[in-house]
Amino acid sequence: MIYEGMEEAVFLDRPNRFIARVLLRGKETVCHVKNTGRCRELLLPGSRVFIQRAANEKRKTDWDLISVYKGERLINMDAAAPNAVFGQWLLEGGPGFVPALLRPETRHGDSRFDFYFEHEHRRVFAEVKGVTLEEAGVVRFPDAPTERGVKHLRGLVRCVREGFEAWAVFIIQMKGVKYFEPNRAAHPAFADALLAAREAGVRLLALDCHVTENAIRAAEPVEIRLCASPRGACRNGDKML
Repeated sequence: MIYEGMEEAVFLDRPNRFIARVLLRGKETVCHVKNTGRCRELLLPGSRVFIQRAANEKRKTDWDLISVYKGERLINMDAAAPNAVFGQWLLEGGPGFVPALLRPETRHGDSRFDFYFEHEHRRVFAEVKGVTLEEAGVVRFPDAPTERGVKHLRGLVRCVREGFEAWAVFIIQMKGVKYFEPNRAAHPAFADALLAAREAGVRLLALDCHVTENAIRAAEPVEIRLCASPRGACRNGDKML
């Protein structure tokens, strides 16, 4: 995924979840934040950010905030990127095949999943989540309670019971991490639902990404660790399919 019209700026503050103020070429500028998550550990005053000029000239803001440096690590925080990254990964044969059919935004039951694809006898529903929360090399999802995320996991379980394959995919919008785990502290119900989903046959996949100042691309599978309780022992999850 390539971004055109990128500029480096300095983050100042975030008045609300939709906009941020940055310093661009010495001038204070307002830009749209393409991630409504909290991202408090990323958007710190003085942080280096990269912003993209908006294509729509009629918008109230001329720029979109795309990525931010956390120390030496560049993190993409564009909420639209994970689906694009995963779709490209599929079309490039990332899982070992190129789907004969690939359809985004497909409804099944009471859920709308990010992708449905087919290859030979395989019929797969996939839900994709972007991961930007990192601490000491460990990445976690979510950064805040997500009832929608729990609903999607339960929907994937129903897909498995009805004879489909179901994948829960976590696109880690950075490189050089140790492993992924659900953020039980932020939302215990999501952590429980993810564990239950895997036990029911949902495939779990985490992919890190090569992130540059104007691009993001899927890289390598990342280890997934699931914990049954805050004090329970973590066990290794599926590194790949």
